[in-house]
Amino acid sequence: MLMTETTAGDLLRQWRQRRRMSQLDLAGEAEISQRHLSFLESGRAKPSREMVLRLAQQLDIPLRERNHLLLAAGFAPRYGERRLDDPSLDAAREAIRHVLKGHEPNPAIAIDRHWHMVDANAAIAPLLADIADPGLLKPPVNVLRLSLHPAGLAPRVVNRHEWRLHLLDRLKRQLDASGDPFLADLERELASYPAGPRTQPAHTEVSAGIVHPLILRSGNEVLTFISTTTIFGTPLDVTLSELAIESFFPADQQTATALRKAVGARQGAT
Repeated sequence: MLMTETTAGDLLRQWRQRRRMSQLDLAGEAEISQRHLSFLESGRAKPSREMVLRLAQQLDIPLRERNHLLLAAGFAPRYGERRLDDPSLDAAREAIRHVLKGHEPNPAIAIDRHWHMVDANAAIAPLLADIADPGLLKPPVNVLRLSLHPAGLAPRVVNRHEWRLHLLDRLKRQLDASGDPFLADLERELASYPAGPRTQPAHTEVSAGIVHPLILRSGNEVLTFISTTTIFGTPLDVTLSELAIESFFPADQQTATALRKAVGARQGAT
């Protein structure tokens, strides 16, 4: 059975539809005629390299997929993709380590596009103690699976129901934006995990309706975090464009005190 090759026009139409844009909308943003865009999508006209990149920019297509679009149009990829341990990314790795270390005593992790942990600071290790399934901590560690798996952190997440909905919503938005099949499989897997009971009002009010907190039991403490995500600005490398740093901040004084005490305990043990 013959396989039909996906053309550049097919990909442009798929990304436009994924972004919920009409041909008129995209043509206006790219400053071309709707007729020309229609011809590009149907294959009646062949886009130039510059046109491919212009439309990809307006559609906010991830760099990895822009390379695929260029290849489909008959052009060489525009964006390099290096391993994170490539010497040319030394400065980027040092920047990641600097951010992670500087965030201590608060926990922080660096993740790739599939939510695999590529680095972490020392404050993460105590939170991962007593995981029922040590296999979840074998590289590559998928932090979403670790967070929601019933043999992972899930039993210790006080607001598991709400946190699970928050993570699944983030994953869905990422999947909608990227169309990555790996994320589709991961979403189905995570959705099959137990949701857990709804949190009591005393816990849901911690964030005062502003953010989704992570409320985690750690030893005898109940720690409450809010988080931020940091990405590299204007990356030209596929690997860097897909990296993010998740930084967790104490949402109350009890958590801040517990994190400082944990640092003292680690230093006393060395």
